[in-house]
Amino acid sequence: MRVAEIMTSAAVTDSTSGTLRTAAESMWRQQTGSLVIVDGGSIVGIITERDVLRALARGADPDAEPITGVLTRELITVPSDTPVREAARLMAQNWIRHLPIIENGELVGILSQRDVTGVFAALWHEFGVPEIDVDSLVRERRLERIEAGDLD
Repeated sequence: MRVAEIMTSAAVTDSTSGTLRTAAESMWRQQTGSLVIVDGGSIVGIITERDVLRALARGADPDAEPITGVLTRELITVPSDTPVREAARLMAQNWIRHLPIIENGELVGILSQRDVTGVFAALWHEFGVPEIDVDSLVRERRLERIEAGDLD
């Protein structure tokens, strides 16, 4: 199985001037744990829910702290034809939960820890038959929450 088969659309913001609050609001609205930051079509970095939590725990003001102060600029990325197992190993080795997927220098998606966990849970069955439908239990539940407006 390749990353392209399970990756989801990346949540992207083209604002490098946002604050921790705007980043958190955007992640919540889109039901994702990360935002890829682009500027002029180029990827500047990624901010994750853990980045926001770490900054707040250190006393940052969510309305004043710019996302540029906490985002990760040195991204680890993989192409979409990467085997899921290899991508999962890379994520575990680097302690990351969100892996941007890049093709020809362009962002094409993101692989999250949730995506990987869903796949491995579906594939790991004593008879070799998936016990759950990854699409309905991982992606569709997230989309249902977004569509239902259950974001408060």
